[in-house]
Amino acid sequence: MIEFVPFHSPGRSFTHHRRVRLSDADTQGVLRPDGVARFLQDIATDDWDDAGVASKESWVVRRTALRVAEDGRWPTLGELLSITTWCGGSGAAWAERRTDFFVDGEILIEAVALWVPVDPSGQPRRLSPSFFAVYGEATAGRRVSGRVAKVPVTPGADRRPWPVRRADLDVAGHVNNAAIWCALSEVANGQVAFATMTHHVALEGSDEVTLATDAGRLWLLVEDDVRVSGEFVVR
Repeated sequence: MIEFVPFHSPGRSFTHHRRVRLSDADTQGVLRPDGVARFLQDIATDDWDDAGVASKESWVVRRTALRVAEDGRWPTLGELLSITTWCGGSGAAWAERRTDFFVDGEILIEAVALWVPVDPSGQPRRLSPSFFAVYGEATAGRRVSGRVAKVPVTPGADRRPWPVRRADLDVAGHVNNAAIWCALSEVANGQVAFATMTHHVALEGSDEVTLATDAGRLWLLVEDDVRVSGEFVVR
């Protein structure tokens, strides 16, 4: 079960400000889910850099969930977002990052992501003592599971090609997390109230990808192998 835990004080949190720009908004001027995903990546990187943890590791996201907060809404074009992030929990070789999006002091969007540290060869690494020295107090000792189970494609799911563009690739040659969230905009008819995206195996630039969807679920497949699975609820 995905939890959106509140910030535990005392503990480290980090706040950054971003404005919703044209490249982030849909045809109605509303921030898209992939725009949220980009903001999440950026603030996670900025927080890690600001914390000054000496490490050669990189972090890859395994699962991200977001929801419209109670009495919240999707931000719109031109609005200035105050984005606050903190560590909500950890496991042996993964950590949970919580992030809230505010406009004028009102919380609009909540997000929670499971991240895994990897070494330069891409192999997972255990969390270091320096990580806990910076983020441990905010977790309040909360342990989280790193399990991300695959969800099988339903037999009647609609399938269509999902071409990978060169602009979708990151420095490792994988399809970037934010680009993967673009698939949600292709299949969700209406504003999303809740969505989650889980990465099982990386998508490569040379992959021939199929987008499958059925009743609030989506999958990105290479042949019949589920590389990404997601769930969503539309208002």
